[in-house]
Amino acid sequence: MLMSRERRPTVRTLNGWAISVLDDAGAIKECGEHGWMQDRCDPHARERAFDVARQHPPAGVSPEAAAEAIAEVLDSIGDTCPECLPN
Repeated sequence: MLMSRERRPTVRTLNGWAISVLDDAGAIKECGEHGWMQDRCDPHARERAFDVARQHPPAGVSPEAAAEAIAEVLDSIGDTCPECLPN
């Protein structure tokens, strides 16, 4: 039987929330082979993620703290997978 989920699971940490927002905005992607997150270097997607952080922060978090969480995650993610061989 095919089932669909209407809701995503609740994110339990601010870091997890930031990763989810960046992924939804298209600012980061996952390496298909190894699972590492990679920065897509898309300035429009980054701005969308910051807009979401400022306009819809998680409950109990200020817009400034939410935007800072987005920036911290972006600073911690590179644009290449550390396990993939360079071309």
